[in-house]
Amino acid sequence: MEQPFAVITGASTVIGLELAKQFGLNGYELLIVSGSDDIFTTQQKLEEMGIVVEAMKAKLASYAGVENLYARIQKFGRPLDIIAINASVGSGGEFTETDLREEINLINLNIVSTIHLVKRILPEMRDREAGRILFTSVMPSPYEAVYDASISFINSFAESIKNEMKNHDVKVTILTPEAGNESKFENDMPEVAKLGFEALMAGKERVFSESLLTKLQGVAMKLLPEKAKTEFSRSHHH
Repeated sequence: MEQPFAVITGASTVIGLELAKQFGLNGYELLIVSGSDDIFTTQQKLEEMGIVVEAMKAKLASYAGVENLYARIQKFGRPLDIIAINASVGSGGEFTETDLREEINLINLNIVSTIHLVKRILPEMRDREAGRILFTSVMPSPYEAVYDASISFINSFAESIKNEMKNHDVKVTILTPEAGNESKFENDMPEVAKLGFEALMAGKERVFSESLLTKLQGVAMKLLPEKAKTEFSRSHHH
């Protein structure tokens, strides 16, 4: 039987790499994508683990980049079982001080390319009544107005797609680790990715399940300011 096929965007980020490992070690053939040359290093790491993986460097912030990725997906000549779409991280700073071009690029990467890509792959998943989409994003951190807003957009978009696909057996899962930023979380990323993978396979809609909360609460507590800690505890003990 053919190996199932998964695509992971933003695969050279920590969470992207960890998700790729999860899918690969669970028998998926992978196409991994990112805008940097690091993607080929990621490919090597995965191949050393015995994972069947193709890598593609594509600037998903551009229309052509997304179309090229879609063409490459079609070249596989078989159904896409899963796509994991990873939001890129923004650069911090007060909005009045940050670089507009970087922010427009971030919107193109996190928002525009996500809609473009899902627009291409979802009709086929719907018609097949099969397929899974995993959206991942790190939690907002201070001074990232545009990045944080892009994550809210993706969460809202994912919720809508999930509802539209309920009767078509296409599963949509949203993975949001509770973290100030990704770097503090690197040690926990393998764990987060494993939970994300399991949730996707189980058809869970939002990985903020108790298991994830309990495991991450210790870490989250260290990162959260006092006020947020009380609210965090309060909201999760009701």
